[in-house]
Amino acid sequence: MQCDVCQNKEATVFLTQIVEGKMQKINLCETCSKAKGVNDPTGFELADLLLGLGSSPEMDVQATPLKCSVCEFTQTEFKKTGRLGCSNCYDAFSEMLLGMLKNMHKGTQHHGKVPVRYRTRRSYQERLKNLTHTLQEAVAAEEYEKAATIRDEIHQLESESPSL
Repeated sequence: MQCDVCQNKEATVFLTQIVEGKMQKINLCETCSKAKGVNDPTGFELADLLLGLGSSPEMDVQATPLKCSVCEFTQTEFKKTGRLGCSNCYDAFSEMLLGMLKNMHKGTQHHGKVPVRYRTRRSYQERLKNLTHTLQEAVAAEEYEKAATIRDEIHQLESESPSL
C-alpha cells in the first residue's frame, strides 16, 4: 500500500479517524509520518489529524497568508505545527478555526457536561428567550394575531416551567 501523502513509498503507519460518522483512513510512509510528527506522541499535531494530514480548504495558504499582528505567527506556521502562537492568534485566524471546529464538532460553542436539572433549566430559558424575541418581532411587524399566539405559548411555557 502506498503512502497517501508522497505517493512514492510503501506505507508503514496507518491512521483511522471517524468524522461525522464516516471512517477515514490515511496511510503514511515512515518519512511522511515523521514529518507529520506521528512517531513522536508529544509532537503529533491534532490539527493535522483532524484535517486529514493534507491540504484542506480551511488551511490552504491564500495569496496573502494570514498573520497575527501581535506575535507575527503565520497561517503557514499553524499548518506546519497545528498550534497557535498567542491568544491573539485566535482572532487573527478565527475564520479558519471556525471552519475547522465545525468539521470536528457538532457546533462551535462548548456546552460541556451539565447535570440534567440544569439542562432542563437551560432549555426552558432558551425557549422562553426565543419566544420573547419572536413575540417582539411579530409586534414590530404588526402581526398581532401571530403575537397573540406566541404570547399564549409563553404563558403556557411559564405555567409548565420547571422548578427554578
